[in-house]
Amino acid sequence: MVTRCVCYHKTFRELKKIARKTGARSVEELQQHVTFGRNCRRCHPYVRLMLRTGRTAFEVISENTDG
Repeated sequence: MVTRCVCYHKTFRELKKIARKTGARSVEELQQHVTFGRNCRRCHPYVRLMLRTGRTAFEVISENTDG
């Protein structure tokens, strides 16, 4: 399960609390309040899902390269 931004050691649970507190509704808005997702950015799709669904743990999203 994916539960965090590994580059900055921020769990999605932590990010969710900050998003609720600040009203952040996008990755970019949330990054104004906490540092995460600035290196590899692999957490971005998960943070978008978190913001949309409220979930904080996800199955690995695999990239489909079949076009």
